[in-house]
Amino acid sequence: MKKNVGNGDRFLRIILGIIGVILALSGSFEGGLKWGLLAVGLVLIVTSSMQFCPLYAIFGMNTCKVKRKK
Repeated sequence: MKKNVGNGDRFLRIILGIIGVILALSGSFEGGLKWGLLAVGLVLIVTSSMQFCPLYAIFGMNTCKVKRKK
């Protein structure tokens, strides 16, 4: 898998993922919203740690800076 998630994107995903997991586990939400927040939070954390987002690959997006060889 080629990296397609840059550092700024990774930072934002980690922060939002942690917030989503905390909100889901805090008991503030119930039912489908709770499980949705938990799933989205975990997906954001996993994609940031792998530096690969399958949706970015499908749409041809890349936020990772490419080093050019001289």
